[in-house]
Amino acid sequence: MTATRIIGVVLVVIGIVALVSGGVRWTQRKTLVDAGPVEIARQEHHAVTLPPILGVVSLIGGIVLLAVPMRRRVR
Repeated sequence: MTATRIIGVVLVVIGIVALVSGGVRWTQRKTLVDAGPVEIARQEHHAVTLPPILGVVSLIGGIVLLAVPMRRRVR
């Protein structure tokens, strides 16, 4: 696989994720106090929102990179 094809696949995946889920969300657990048998922890929720237009542009760009034939050198 060439670099162009790999970038095309990555763009398609990013476009699908942006359109389907609206972004990426995850939860991180942080330990505040760990004193023997007592542990106090909290959960932090993080999110990276992706606008729908970014998903559409990324999806179209990836499809174009995958669909356009590769240039060949003529010697």
